[in-house]
Amino acid sequence: MSASRSILLIIGGGIAAYKVLELIRRLKDRGIASRCILTKAGEEFITPLSVSSLAGERCFTDLFSLTDEADIGHIALSRSTDLLVVAPATADLIAKMATGLANDLASTALLATDKRVLIAPAMNPKMWEHPATQRNMAQLEKDGVLVVGPNSGAMAERGESGPGRMAEPNEILGAIEQALAGETPRAIGFLGRLPGGAATGSKPLAGQHVLITSGPTHEPIDPVRYIANRSSGKQGHAIAAAAAAAGASVTLVSGPVSLPDPAGVTTIHVESAREMLAAVESALPADIAIFAAAVADWRVADAAPEKMKKGAGGTPALSLVENPDILATIAHRKAGRPACVVGFAAETEHVIEYARAKLAKKGCDLIVANDVGGTGVMGGDANTVHLVTTEGVETWPTLAKDEVANRLIAHIARLAQAPKAN
Repeated sequence: MSASRSILLIIGGGIAAYKVLELIRRLKDRGIASRCILTKAGEEFITPLSVSSLAGERCFTDLFSLTDEADIGHIALSRSTDLLVVAPATADLIAKMATGLANDLASTALLATDKRVLIAPAMNPKMWEHPATQRNMAQLEKDGVLVVGPNSGAMAERGESGPGRMAEPNEILGAIEQALAGETPRAIGFLGRLPGGAATGSKPLAGQHVLITSGPTHEPIDPVRYIANRSSGKQGHAIAAAAAAAGASVTLVSGPVSLPDPAGVTTIHVESAREMLAAVESALPADIAIFAAAVADWRVADAAPEKMKKGAGGTPALSLVENPDILATIAHRKAGRPACVVGFAAETEHVIEYARAKLAKKGCDLIVANDVGGTGVMGGDANTVHLVTTEGVETWPTLAKDEVANRLIAHIARLAQAPKAN
């Protein structure tokens, strides 16, 4: 990207404003200069000093500053750049843009510009889904405003979850670079366009049945002990929520977890691998199946009917047998196989090599692989994944599990809409 490229970054009010500081730093790393306008609401979350320190020049805040108007002016400020970016684009800023209001520096600059505009919406899910916001968004897209996001996931407000999270800095940066190159940026969320520019509306998986497994399985040793792993179910549950937000009818088969059932999802609770397989088969047919559960590979051949006691007999020997392979069972079905079958591979070494082998052996269409050898992945809130197919490997940066889920569902939606080879 040429160092002469520049943007005018308008920072709205909201907790997502703090992410914009990281965006400014990444823009500078790419040689993209950023002049910044910080709204009054934005100043409640970050300061003009922090913005200007990262951007390398003054942060503008006041429409009626005599110095600014004499030196630059709001019209010159909005036109002496290659692109205007609004992040976070609050419901208030979106409403002002859609109706042509101009009562502060940010809205005046947006109305006076002759450049392309890219927005990254961020707000509470109920505000995002409100008919007024959707009308305003429809008007902005009709006016040619570019959109990145929003993502779906947990909100700052306790217990709130759904579409409305601002796209991550790397996602916004990618959209900025596409816009500066004259392309139409892909929407990371579910409003507008999927990557590639195809119009989808707000629900790219509408009419699709998506079957998802999540969490661990517990294989009993006796009535109080079991074999399991450290899976928390956070990634699988996040995928279920993202699929529901994309308009799918979602069936989630969940092993024992401490998470609440995702809203708008049919959840079936199971304990063991055999119970999970039975629940999966009873939930078919499905258009898409995503097997994110960390199913125990083995179970005790004969679980004790009563609690096993320590005693003179010494340590008991456990005879193990293999559990059914749920992913392979569904992927190799000759009748009723989902059109897209996705497996997960949690590895501690040779992650890509083992994932490729698993892809071939299991017969699925895509493997999502990650390294769980370190700390903080199983049970944590972030993940670094590699999408492995017969065509190659796509590696994503470390993202919150909600963001991994959102991007994965968008990726799968593209696969589902792609024309099939003859």
